[in-house]
Amino acid sequence: MSGRNKPAAAASATFAIRGEYIQLDHLLKAAGLVASGGAAHAEVDAGRVRVDGSVEHRKRAKLRPGQRVDYDGKSVVLEPVVGTGES
Repeated sequence: MSGRNKPAAAASATFAIRGEYIQLDHLLKAAGLVASGGAAHAEVDAGRVRVDGSVEHRKRAKLRPGQRVDYDGKSVVLEPVVGTGES
């Protein structure tokens, strides 16, 4: 029995992207983490968004599958769109 308090795990979700990348500000809005593009820019400017564990200050940073975005106790892991039905 340990008397240590562990931090709560962040709520995690995946977000499938089409194409090579998605911009950070677009992801924040598309994933429903912020209400608008302006809010996304403000949160990034304030240093409240982390990408792969580091604070990200580039609003339009290009994010690719496999990367993780943390904001407001929530985490989003990017993955490629799979099974588009094309042969």
